[in-house]
Amino acid sequence: MKKKEFSKRRLQLMRMMGEHSIAILPAAPVRQRNRDVEYPFRQDSDFYYLTGFPEPEAVAVLAPGREHGEYILFCRERNPEKELWNGRRVGQEGARERYMADDSFPVSDINDILPGMLEHVDKVFYTMGCNSEFDQRLLGYVNKIRANARSGARTPEEFVSLEHLLHDMRLYKSEAEIKAMRHAADIASDAHQRAMRLCQPGVTEYQIEAELMHAFRKANAHAAYPPIVGGGANSCILHYTENSDELADGDLLLIDAGAEYEFYASDVTRTFPVNGRYSGEQRAIYELVLDAQAAAIATVKPGNSWQMPHHEAVKVLAQGLSDLKILKGSLDFVLESESYKQVFMHRTGHWLGMDVHDVGDYKVGEEWRELEPGMTLTVEPGLYIQANSERVDERWWNIGVRIEDDVLVTKTGCEVLSERTPKRIDDIEALMREGGV
Repeated sequence: MKKKEFSKRRLQLMRMMGEHSIAILPAAPVRQRNRDVEYPFRQDSDFYYLTGFPEPEAVAVLAPGREHGEYILFCRERNPEKELWNGRRVGQEGARERYMADDSFPVSDINDILPGMLEHVDKVFYTMGCNSEFDQRLLGYVNKIRANARSGARTPEEFVSLEHLLHDMRLYKSEAEIKAMRHAADIASDAHQRAMRLCQPGVTEYQIEAELMHAFRKANAHAAYPPIVGGGANSCILHYTENSDELADGDLLLIDAGAEYEFYASDVTRTFPVNGRYSGEQRAIYELVLDAQAAAIATVKPGNSWQMPHHEAVKVLAQGLSDLKILKGSLDFVLESESYKQVFMHRTGHWLGMDVHDVGDYKVGEEWRELEPGMTLTVEPGLYIQANSERVDERWWNIGVRIEDDVLVTKTGCEVLSERTPKRIDDIEALMREGGV
Protein backbone atom coordinates (compact mmCIF):
# COMPACT_ATOMS: atom_id res chain seq x y z
CA MET A 1 0.00 0.00 0.00
CA LYS A 2 1.48 3.37 -1.00
CA LYS A 3 2.16 6.05 1.62
CA LYS A 4 -0.34 8.46 0.08
CA GLU A 5 -3.14 5.96 0.79
CA PHE A 6 -2.52 6.23 4.54
CA SER A 7 -2.11 10.00 4.34
CA LYS A 8 -5.44 10.34 2.53
CA ARG A 9 -7.16 8.31 5.23
CA ARG A 10 -5.72 10.47 8.01
CA LEU A 11 -6.80 13.67 6.28
CA GLN A 12 -10.31 12.33 5.76
CA LEU A 13 -10.61 11.32 9.39
CA MET A 14 -9.36 14.69 10.63
CA ARG A 15 -11.89 16.50 8.43
CA MET A 16 -14.62 14.42 10.06
CA MET A 17 -13.25 15.06 13.56
CA GLY A 18 -13.25 18.84 13.23
CA GLU A 19 -11.11 21.43 14.99
CA HIS A 20 -10.13 21.43 18.67
CA SER A 21 -10.10 17.63 18.72
CA ILE A 22 -7.58 14.81 19.02
CA ALA A 23 -7.61 11.13 18.07
CA ILE A 24 -5.50 8.57 19.90
CA LEU A 25 -4.78 5.01 18.66
CA PRO A 26 -2.44 2.59 20.43
CA ALA A 27 -0.75 -0.17 18.45
CA ALA A 28 -1.50 -3.83 19.16
CA PRO A 29 0.39 -5.24 22.14
CA VAL A 30 2.72 -8.22 21.92
CA ARG A 31 0.98 -11.37 23.16
CA GLN A 32 2.66 -14.14 25.08
CA ARG A 33 2.18 -17.64 23.65
CA ASN A 34 3.87 -19.56 26.45
CA ARG A 35 6.68 -18.81 28.85
CA ASP A 36 9.21 -16.70 26.87
CA VAL A 37 7.71 -17.34 23.42
CA GLU A 38 5.50 -14.70 21.78
CA TYR A 39 2.74 -15.08 19.22
CA PRO A 40 3.68 -13.72 15.78
CA PHE A 41 2.92 -10.00 15.95
CA ARG A 42 0.05 -8.69 13.88
CA GLN A 43 -0.66 -4.97 13.99
CA ASP A 44 -4.07 -3.67 15.12
CA SER A 45 -6.20 -3.14 12.01
CA ASP A 46 -7.41 0.36 12.90
CA PHE A 47 -3.89 1.48 13.79
CA TYR A 48 -2.44 0.05 10.57
CA TYR A 49 -5.29 1.49 8.48
CA LEU A 50 -4.22 5.01 9.43
CA THR A 51 -0.45 4.63 9.74
CA GLY A 52 0.92 1.60 7.88
CA PHE A 53 3.28 1.33 10.85
CA PRO A 54 4.26 -2.29 11.62
CA GLU A 55 5.72 -2.17 15.14
CA PRO A 56 4.27 -2.72 18.63
CA GLU A 57 4.74 -0.24 21.48
CA ALA A 58 3.51 2.70 19.45
CA VAL A 59 0.74 5.29 19.72
CA ALA A 60 -0.59 7.42 16.86
CA VAL A 61 -2.08 10.84 17.59
CA LEU A 62 -4.01 12.97 15.13
CA ALA A 63 -4.45 16.63 16.09
CA PRO A 64 -6.19 18.68 13.38
CA GLY A 65 -4.68 22.15 13.08
CA ARG A 66 -1.74 21.53 15.41
CA GLU A 67 0.93 24.09 14.60
CA HIS A 68 3.87 21.68 14.80
CA GLY A 69 2.26 18.90 12.79
CA GLU A 70 -1.06 17.08 12.80
CA TYR A 71 0.20 13.49 12.77
CA ILE A 72 2.34 12.50 15.76
CA LEU A 73 3.76 9.01 16.19
CA PHE A 74 5.16 7.77 19.48
CA CYS A 75 7.34 4.71 18.88
CA ARG A 76 10.38 2.85 20.14
CA GLU A 77 13.80 4.42 19.85
CA ARG A 78 16.58 2.79 17.85
CA ASN A 79 18.61 0.44 20.06
CA PRO A 80 21.46 -1.52 18.45
CA GLU A 81 21.66 -4.09 21.24
CA LYS A 82 17.94 -4.89 21.24
CA GLU A 83 17.82 -4.82 17.44
CA LEU A 84 20.58 -7.44 17.39
CA TRP A 85 18.30 -9.81 19.32
CA ASN A 86 14.82 -8.91 18.06
CA GLY A 87 15.15 -7.17 14.71
CA ARG A 88 15.41 -3.64 13.36
CA ARG A 89 13.37 -0.75 14.71
CA VAL A 90 12.09 2.22 12.75
CA GLY A 91 12.90 4.90 15.34
CA GLN A 92 11.90 8.55 15.30
CA GLU A 93 13.75 9.48 12.12
CA GLY A 94 12.26 6.49 10.28
CA ALA A 95 8.78 7.35 11.55
CA ARG A 96 9.06 10.77 9.92
CA GLU A 97 10.83 9.76 6.72
CA ARG A 98 9.29 6.35 5.99
CA TYR A 99 5.85 6.66 7.58
CA MET A 100 5.22 10.39 6.99
CA ALA A 101 4.73 11.37 10.63
CA ASP A 102 4.86 15.16 11.07
CA ASP A 103 6.51 14.62 14.41
CA SER A 104 7.74 11.60 16.35
CA PHE A 105 8.77 11.03 19.95
CA PRO A 106 10.08 8.06 21.93
CA VAL A 107 7.12 6.12 23.29
CA SER A 108 8.85 6.19 26.68
CA ASP A 109 8.16 9.96 26.75
CA ILE A 110 4.43 9.70 26.13
CA ASN A 111 3.47 10.22 29.79
CA ASP A 112 5.20 13.61 29.71
CA ILE A 113 3.92 14.79 26.32
CA LEU A 114 0.39 13.47 25.70
CA PRO A 115 -1.30 14.98 28.80
CA GLY A 116 -0.22 18.44 27.63
CA MET A 117 -1.76 17.81 24.23
CA LEU A 118 -5.05 16.78 25.85
CA GLU A 119 -5.29 20.11 27.72
CA HIS A 120 -5.87 22.06 24.53
CA VAL A 121 -8.76 20.13 22.97
CA ASP A 122 -12.52 19.95 23.43
CA LYS A 123 -13.07 16.45 22.05
CA VAL A 124 -11.07 13.23 22.32
CA PHE A 125 -11.66 10.41 19.83
CA TYR A 126 -10.61 7.13 21.41
CA THR A 127 -12.16 3.67 21.54
CA MET A 128 -12.38 2.28 25.05
CA GLY A 129 -12.34 -1.44 25.77
CA CYS A 130 -9.84 -2.61 23.15
CA ASN A 131 -6.66 -2.03 25.16
CA SER A 132 -7.38 -2.06 28.89
CA GLU A 133 -3.82 -1.09 29.85
CA PHE A 134 -3.92 2.05 27.70
CA ASP A 135 -7.49 2.80 28.80
CA GLN A 136 -6.20 3.18 32.36
CA ARG A 137 -3.26 5.32 31.26
CA LEU A 138 -5.55 7.67 29.35
CA LEU A 139 -7.86 8.03 32.35
CA GLY A 140 -4.78 8.75 34.43
CA TYR A 141 -3.82 11.57 32.05
CA VAL A 142 -7.27 13.11 32.39
CA ASN A 143 -7.17 12.87 36.18
CA LYS A 144 -3.73 14.49 36.16
CA ILE A 145 -5.10 17.41 34.17
CA ARG A 146 -8.14 17.69 36.43
CA ALA A 147 -5.89 17.86 39.49
CA ASN A 148 -4.31 21.00 38.00
CA ALA A 149 -7.61 22.77 37.34
CA ARG A 150 -6.80 25.60 39.80
CA SER A 151 -3.73 26.35 37.69
CA GLY A 152 -5.90 26.82 34.63
CA ALA A 153 -5.66 23.33 33.18
CA ARG A 154 -8.81 22.24 31.33
CA THR A 155 -9.93 18.68 30.71
CA PRO A 156 -11.53 17.72 27.37
CA GLU A 157 -15.28 18.23 27.33
CA GLU A 158 -16.21 15.13 25.36
CA PHE A 159 -14.92 11.61 24.70
CA VAL A 160 -16.14 9.96 21.49
CA SER A 161 -15.57 6.40 20.34
CA LEU A 162 -13.13 6.63 17.42
CA GLU A 163 -14.52 3.47 15.82
CA HIS A 164 -17.80 5.29 15.08
CA LEU A 165 -16.01 7.28 12.35
CA LEU A 166 -13.15 4.96 11.51
CA HIS A 167 -15.15 1.79 10.99
CA ASP A 168 -17.52 3.54 8.63
CA MET A 169 -14.49 4.66 6.61
CA ARG A 170 -13.15 1.11 6.50
CA LEU A 171 -16.46 -0.20 5.15
CA TYR A 172 -15.86 1.53 1.79
CA LYS A 173 -12.83 0.11 -0.02
CA SER A 174 -10.56 2.25 -2.19
CA GLU A 175 -9.04 1.05 -5.47
CA ALA A 176 -5.81 0.21 -3.65
CA GLU A 177 -7.68 -1.88 -1.10
CA ILE A 178 -9.70 -3.66 -3.79
CA LYS A 179 -6.48 -4.49 -5.63
CA ALA A 180 -5.05 -6.09 -2.47
CA MET A 181 -8.27 -8.02 -1.86
CA ARG A 182 -8.33 -9.33 -5.44
CA HIS A 183 -4.79 -10.61 -4.94
CA ALA A 184 -5.69 -12.20 -1.60
CA ALA A 185 -8.59 -13.96 -3.32
CA ASP A 186 -6.32 -15.18 -6.12
CA ILE A 187 -3.88 -16.63 -3.58
CA ALA A 188 -6.77 -18.41 -1.84
CA SER A 189 -7.95 -19.74 -5.19
CA ASP A 190 -4.53 -21.24 -5.91
CA ALA A 191 -4.51 -22.84 -2.46
CA HIS A 192 -7.96 -24.40 -2.87
CA GLN A 193 -7.07 -25.76 -6.29
CA ARG A 194 -3.87 -27.23 -4.87
CA ALA A 195 -5.94 -28.99 -2.19
CA MET A 196 -8.39 -30.35 -4.77
CA ARG A 197 -5.58 -31.79 -6.88
CA LEU A 198 -3.89 -33.54 -3.96
CA CYS A 199 -6.96 -34.82 -2.13
CA GLN A 200 -7.59 -38.58 -2.10
CA PRO A 201 -8.69 -41.24 0.39
CA GLY A 202 -6.08 -41.88 3.08
CA VAL A 203 -4.69 -38.34 3.09
CA THR A 204 -5.17 -36.54 6.41
CA GLU A 205 -6.87 -33.23 7.05
CA TYR A 206 -3.62 -31.78 8.41
CA GLN A 207 -1.77 -32.74 5.24
CA ILE A 208 -4.32 -30.78 3.23
CA GLU A 209 -3.94 -27.89 5.67
CA ALA A 210 -0.17 -28.01 5.08
CA GLU A 211 -0.76 -27.61 1.33
CA LEU A 212 -2.92 -24.56 1.96
CA MET A 213 -0.26 -22.97 4.17
CA HIS A 214 2.39 -23.77 1.57
CA ALA A 215 0.42 -21.90 -1.10
CA PHE A 216 -0.13 -18.90 1.21
CA ARG A 217 3.49 -18.47 2.27
CA LYS A 218 4.79 -19.11 -1.26
CA ALA A 219 2.78 -16.07 -2.33
CA ASN A 220 4.03 -13.92 0.58
CA ALA A 221 0.70 -14.16 2.37
CA HIS A 222 -0.49 -15.66 5.64
CA ALA A 223 -3.63 -17.50 6.66
CA ALA A 224 -6.32 -14.91 7.33
CA TYR A 225 -7.75 -17.23 10.01
CA PRO A 226 -7.19 -20.83 11.15
CA PRO A 227 -8.23 -22.98 8.17
CA ILE A 228 -11.18 -25.35 8.46
CA VAL A 229 -10.40 -28.69 6.81
CA GLY A 230 -13.25 -31.04 7.70
CA GLY A 231 -13.95 -34.39 6.09
CA GLY A 232 -17.08 -36.51 6.52
CA ALA A 233 -18.84 -35.78 9.82
CA ASN A 234 -16.39 -32.93 10.45
CA SER A 235 -17.83 -31.04 7.48
CA CYS A 236 -20.95 -30.53 9.58
CA ILE A 237 -19.05 -28.70 12.37
CA LEU A 238 -19.17 -25.02 11.46
CA HIS A 239 -15.91 -23.94 13.10
CA TYR A 240 -14.00 -27.22 13.03
CA THR A 241 -10.25 -26.50 13.30
CA GLU A 242 -8.69 -29.67 14.73
CA ASN A 243 -7.87 -30.82 11.18
CA SER A 244 -6.63 -34.15 12.53
CA ASP A 245 -8.59 -36.99 10.88
CA GLU A 246 -7.90 -39.23 7.91
CA LEU A 247 -10.05 -38.61 4.85
CA ALA A 248 -12.28 -41.53 3.86
CA ASP A 249 -13.48 -42.75 0.49
CA GLY A 250 -17.06 -41.59 -0.14
CA ASP A 251 -16.90 -38.55 2.18
CA LEU A 252 -17.00 -34.86 1.36
CA LEU A 253 -14.22 -32.47 2.36
CA LEU A 254 -15.15 -28.92 3.34
CA ILE A 255 -12.31 -26.39 3.26
CA ASP A 256 -12.80 -22.85 4.56
CA ALA A 257 -9.48 -21.06 4.05
CA GLY A 258 -8.50 -17.54 3.09
CA ALA A 259 -5.24 -15.65 2.64
CA GLU A 260 -4.23 -12.34 4.19
CA TYR A 261 -2.15 -10.23 1.83
CA GLU A 262 -0.86 -6.80 2.88
CA PHE A 263 -3.35 -6.83 5.77
CA TYR A 264 -6.37 -7.63 3.56
CA ALA A 265 -8.23 -10.90 3.85
CA SER A 266 -9.93 -13.32 1.53
CA ASP A 267 -12.44 -15.85 2.83
CA VAL A 268 -13.25 -18.77 0.53
CA THR A 269 -15.00 -22.10 1.12
CA ARG A 270 -15.30 -25.05 -1.21
CA THR A 271 -16.69 -28.56 -0.64
CA PHE A 272 -15.66 -31.50 -2.80
CA PRO A 273 -15.60 -35.31 -2.73
CA VAL A 274 -12.54 -37.00 -1.23
CA ASN A 275 -12.51 -39.59 -4.02
CA GLY A 276 -13.09 -37.05 -6.79
CA ARG A 277 -16.72 -37.88 -7.60
CA TYR A 278 -19.91 -36.68 -5.90
CA SER A 279 -22.47 -39.32 -4.94
CA GLY A 280 -26.11 -38.78 -5.88
CA GLU A 281 -27.04 -37.37 -2.45
CA GLN A 282 -23.91 -35.22 -2.25
CA ARG A 283 -24.58 -33.86 -5.72
CA ALA A 284 -28.19 -32.98 -4.83
CA ILE A 285 -27.18 -31.06 -1.70
CA TYR A 286 -24.24 -29.38 -3.41
CA GLU A 287 -26.32 -28.16 -6.36
CA LEU A 288 -28.96 -26.85 -3.98
CA VAL A 289 -26.37 -24.81 -2.06
CA LEU A 290 -24.84 -23.60 -5.33
CA ASP A 291 -28.26 -22.45 -6.57
CA ALA A 292 -28.84 -20.64 -3.27
CA GLN A 293 -25.50 -18.87 -3.57
CA ALA A 294 -26.23 -17.81 -7.16
CA ALA A 295 -29.59 -16.37 -6.08
CA ALA A 296 -27.94 -14.49 -3.23
CA ILE A 297 -25.10 -13.07 -5.36
CA ALA A 298 -27.64 -11.86 -7.93
CA THR A 299 -29.07 -9.50 -5.28
CA VAL A 300 -25.71 -7.93 -4.38
CA LYS A 301 -26.08 -4.53 -5.99
CA PRO A 302 -26.37 -0.89 -4.91
CA GLY A 303 -29.70 -0.03 -3.30
CA ASN A 304 -30.51 -3.53 -2.11
CA SER A 305 -30.42 -4.17 1.62
CA TRP A 306 -27.78 -6.17 3.46
CA GLN A 307 -30.52 -8.66 4.35
CA MET A 308 -31.57 -9.43 0.77
CA PRO A 309 -28.86 -11.99 -0.15
CA HIS A 310 -29.66 -13.98 2.99
CA HIS A 311 -33.39 -13.78 2.32
CA GLU A 312 -32.97 -15.10 -1.23
CA ALA A 313 -30.62 -17.90 -0.17
CA VAL A 314 -33.04 -19.05 2.52
CA LYS A 315 -35.93 -19.21 0.03
CA VAL A 316 -33.95 -21.39 -2.39
CA LEU A 317 -32.65 -23.68 0.38
CA ALA A 318 -36.09 -24.05 1.97
CA GLN A 319 -37.70 -24.95 -1.36
CA GLY A 320 -34.99 -27.49 -2.13
CA LEU A 321 -35.13 -29.09 1.31
CA SER A 322 -38.88 -29.44 0.92
CA ASP A 323 -38.57 -30.90 -2.59
CA LEU A 324 -35.96 -33.43 -1.44
CA LYS A 325 -38.19 -34.42 1.51
CA ILE A 326 -35.35 -33.68 3.90
CA LEU A 327 -37.67 -31.32 5.73
CA LYS A 328 -41.37 -32.00 5.99
CA GLY A 329 -43.99 -29.55 4.79
CA SER A 330 -44.48 -26.94 2.10
CA LEU A 331 -42.17 -24.04 1.37
CA ASP A 332 -44.39 -21.67 3.37
CA PHE A 333 -44.33 -24.05 6.35
CA VAL A 334 -40.55 -24.47 6.25
CA LEU A 335 -40.06 -20.70 6.08
CA GLU A 336 -42.64 -19.77 8.72
CA SER A 337 -41.58 -22.47 11.18
CA GLU A 338 -37.89 -21.80 10.44
CA SER A 339 -37.34 -25.56 10.42
CA TYR A 340 -34.56 -24.93 7.87
CA LYS A 341 -32.41 -23.71 10.79
CA GLN A 342 -31.94 -27.36 11.73
CA VAL A 343 -29.53 -27.62 8.77
CA PHE A 344 -28.76 -23.95 7.92
CA MET A 345 -28.09 -22.12 11.15
CA HIS A 346 -25.89 -19.18 10.17
CA ARG A 347 -26.31 -16.04 8.11
CA THR A 348 -25.30 -15.89 4.47
CA GLY A 349 -22.37 -13.52 4.83
CA HIS A 350 -20.41 -10.81 6.63
CA TRP A 351 -18.35 -7.75 5.79
CA LEU A 352 -14.82 -8.50 4.58
CA GLY A 353 -11.67 -6.37 4.61
CA MET A 354 -8.71 -6.00 6.94
CA ASP A 355 -10.51 -8.29 9.36
CA VAL A 356 -12.14 -11.48 8.11
CA HIS A 357 -15.32 -10.51 9.93
CA ASP A 358 -14.76 -6.89 9.11
CA VAL A 359 -16.02 -3.77 10.84
CA GLY A 360 -19.08 -1.77 9.83
CA ASP A 361 -22.68 -1.61 11.01
CA TYR A 362 -25.18 -4.00 9.46
CA LYS A 363 -28.11 -1.78 10.41
CA VAL A 364 -28.59 1.97 10.33
CA GLY A 365 -31.07 2.68 13.07
CA GLU A 366 -33.66 -0.08 12.84
CA GLU A 367 -33.24 -0.71 9.12
CA TRP A 368 -30.84 -3.07 7.35
CA ARG A 369 -28.07 -1.12 5.67
CA GLU A 370 -28.24 -0.53 1.92
CA LEU A 371 -25.39 -1.93 -0.14
CA GLU A 372 -23.18 0.70 -1.78
CA PRO A 373 -20.23 0.61 -4.20
CA GLY A 374 -16.96 -0.24 -2.50
CA MET A 375 -18.45 -2.51 0.15
CA THR A 376 -17.11 -6.07 0.22
CA LEU A 377 -18.87 -9.05 1.73
CA THR A 378 -18.94 -12.82 1.68
CA VAL A 379 -21.81 -14.86 0.30
CA GLU A 380 -21.75 -18.29 1.93
CA PRO A 381 -24.91 -20.40 2.20
CA GLY A 382 -24.52 -23.95 3.48
CA LEU A 383 -26.31 -27.09 4.60
CA TYR A 384 -25.07 -29.32 7.42
CA ILE A 385 -26.88 -32.61 7.95
CA GLN A 386 -25.37 -34.34 10.96
CA ALA A 387 -25.67 -38.04 11.70
CA ASN A 388 -28.81 -38.91 13.68
CA SER A 389 -30.54 -35.74 12.45
CA GLU A 390 -34.12 -35.96 13.62
CA ARG A 391 -36.60 -37.17 10.98
CA VAL A 392 -33.94 -37.06 8.21
CA ASP A 393 -33.23 -40.22 6.22
CA GLU A 394 -29.75 -41.53 7.01
CA ARG A 395 -28.68 -41.42 3.36
CA TRP A 396 -28.29 -37.65 3.87
CA TRP A 397 -26.27 -37.91 7.08
CA ASN A 398 -22.77 -36.43 7.38
CA ILE A 399 -23.21 -34.27 4.30
CA GLY A 400 -21.91 -30.79 5.06
CA VAL A 401 -21.67 -28.32 2.18
CA ARG A 402 -20.73 -24.65 2.24
CA ILE A 403 -19.81 -22.55 -0.79
CA GLU A 404 -18.34 -19.13 -0.03
CA ASP A 405 -17.10 -16.34 -2.25
CA ASP A 406 -15.85 -12.79 -1.74
CA VAL A 407 -18.05 -10.20 -3.44
CA LEU A 408 -17.43 -6.51 -4.16
CA VAL A 409 -20.36 -4.16 -4.66
CA THR A 410 -19.79 -2.14 -7.86
CA LYS A 411 -21.65 0.81 -9.37
CA THR A 412 -23.79 -1.46 -11.55
CA GLY A 413 -23.91 -4.72 -9.58
CA CYS A 414 -21.12 -6.81 -8.13
CA GLU A 415 -17.80 -8.52 -8.84
CA VAL A 416 -16.96 -11.95 -7.42
CA LEU A 417 -13.35 -11.49 -6.34
CA SER A 418 -12.81 -15.22 -5.79
CA GLU A 419 -14.35 -16.37 -9.08
CA ARG A 420 -11.15 -18.23 -10.09
CA THR A 421 -11.86 -20.89 -7.48
CA PRO A 422 -13.76 -23.76 -9.18
CA LYS A 423 -17.24 -24.45 -7.83
CA ARG A 424 -19.20 -26.11 -10.63
CA ILE A 425 -19.34 -29.86 -10.12
CA ASP A 426 -17.93 -30.69 -13.53
CA ASP A 427 -15.02 -28.27 -13.06
CA ILE A 428 -14.15 -29.65 -9.63
CA GLU A 429 -14.30 -33.28 -10.73
CA ALA A 430 -12.19 -32.52 -13.82
CA LEU A 431 -9.55 -30.76 -11.73
CA MET A 432 -9.40 -33.62 -9.25
CA ARG A 433 -8.92 -36.13 -12.06
CA GLU A 434 -5.86 -34.19 -13.23
CA GLY A 435 -4.18 -34.48 -9.83
CA GLY A 436 -0.66 -33.20 -9.18
CA VAL A 437 0.29 -29.61 -8.39
